[in-house]
Amino acid sequence: MTPREQLSAAEARRVAVAAQGLDRRRPDRVGTRQLNDALRRMSVLQIDSVNVFARSHYLPLFSRLGPYDTADLDRLLFGRRPRYVEYWAHVAAFVPAPDRPLFAFRMAEFRRKYASDPDGWVGKHRDVVDWVRAELAARGPLRPAEIERDVRRSPRGGWWEWDVVKEALEFLWLFGEVAIAGRRGFERRYGLAVDVLGEELAGREVPRPEAIRELVRRAARAYGVATAADLADYWRIRDRGAILTAIADLVAEGELIPVTVAGWTTAGRPARAWLHRDARVPRTVDAAAILTPFDPMVWFRDRAERLFDFAYRIEIYTPAARRRFGYYSLPILVDDAIVARVDLKADRPAQTLRVQSAWWEREPAPSVVERVARELRQAATWQGLDRISVSGWGDAVDQVAAALPHAARHTAGPASG
Repeated sequence: MTPREQLSAAEARRVAVAAQGLDRRRPDRVGTRQLNDALRRMSVLQIDSVNVFARSHYLPLFSRLGPYDTADLDRLLFGRRPRYVEYWAHVAAFVPAPDRPLFAFRMAEFRRKYASDPDGWVGKHRDVVDWVRAELAARGPLRPAEIERDVRRSPRGGWWEWDVVKEALEFLWLFGEVAIAGRRGFERRYGLAVDVLGEELAGREVPRPEAIRELVRRAARAYGVATAADLADYWRIRDRGAILTAIADLVAEGELIPVTVAGWTTAGRPARAWLHRDARVPRTVDAAAILTPFDPMVWFRDRAERLFDFAYRIEIYTPAARRRFGYYSLPILVDDAIVARVDLKADRPAQTLRVQSAWWEREPAPSVVERVARELRQAATWQGLDRISVSGWGDAVDQVAAALPHAARHTAGPASG
């Protein structure tokens, strides 16, 4: 594209939506190729255990591709020799298996932080850590429940607490010695990295400056246009100096173009931002999607507010009576705006998608109401639910229910979860 120095706020929104692939026409059939393409565009898929509507790692693919068979994604993520692996990338997340060496610097940081202090947790529980490592070496990948049955008597006397063994597994995973060898349901199987990934991949490391430069490159491509804070948050890298060095290198290589975005400010001055050279600046975008709060489109709350004037807070941990929007409300994107948020629950015994609450971000046009309703119908189809029921809680519920002519109504309020 032709280098440019300034973007309007609307252009920046459209760049961001297009970079995430949310404006692409949904395929008639979703298979492995389409899933891999969407994953490649994002570079990372965040994991979260909440399962009121659907587990969070399933949702970004639905947002981009429409209804798909989650078993196809499971085969990609949890196969015997997986194409994707879990690591602390954004937070706990899936990344392509060949990308794991990019996080060797993070593994080293975790080892320095947690394993070097003899008075720290790892130092005080070295016998447990050594035993868990030896168990995995002798027996291969195991589920925690399989280890739990064999937790043996400590050399110091007494039985080890099971929570201590689980903690040891998590530290070994953070240190890179252990990898996740799949899941049963949502329960992980842990194995030595060399057994799960093979010796070549498990032993490969990318030097820290090179790794951070590559991660910044991928974040810039995934975001389209971004500030340094945006690029750092994509991988939760707290070393601002390393981020700015990587940005400078990529500018020198011509991959990033310095820009300002109207309305993006820092301390009252225009914020520094960068446009990826491959980013499109569409005149319009045609997008409609229900998003998880852990979608790259909105997961960095500062960026979501800057892009969309969308302030979001997860209310799972808010006392029920004090919830403003619902237990786990999901943003809805239409074109280049977040237009609503809905709290969804898959009531599987009743074969019903329950809209527990629905709220507009601004007064909607009739076409927006219909597109929101269409996304809810798609969500019910994807989850194999035959019916939709809309509550009475929220300023959008009556319009949404009217756009769903066969929808039932039910009672729900802040205490619902």
